[in-house]
Amino acid sequence: MIITRATEYAVRAILYMSKFPTGQIVLKKDICRTQDVTPAFLTKIFQPLIKEGIVGSQRGVGGGFFLKKDPKDITVYDIFKAQEDPLHINKCLIGEGCCERDSFCSVHGAWREVRDGMKQRLEEYTFERLAREQEENIANLMRSKRESAVADN
Repeated sequence: MIITRATEYAVRAILYMSKFPTGQIVLKKDICRTQDVTPAFLTKIFQPLIKEGIVGSQRGVGGGFFLKKDPKDITVYDIFKAQEDPLHINKCLIGEGCCERDSFCSVHGAWREVRDGMKQRLEEYTFERLAREQEENIANLMRSKRESAVADN
């Protein structure tokens, strides 16, 4: 299973916006520039997030998008669900009667466990956590580069 490009860009954009206070407008052009996404595609991928109440938008000069929820209350699964819902893993989990083997196939249970485990793991990753981890990774990278530059001199 590979997530769609829309989901990938939505996750990246929400992570970027998580660095700003909840409710603060982040200019559309800044999101597009930092995330390498076109304005039209950004608008398209944010529509489901607006509908779900995760993102808000403001039109006009100085317009852009803002988080309606605190990053600690937004999970990666929330973004996945808005973009790709539902998470089925296999067609047999779509619903009763979707598979002629429903009544006896033991793999259905395995697919269900995998799906439920994946959903649970995606729910563990909040954007507050991801933003904090990204800042730590950047700080470690910068520290490593400084140490390497000092060692080279």
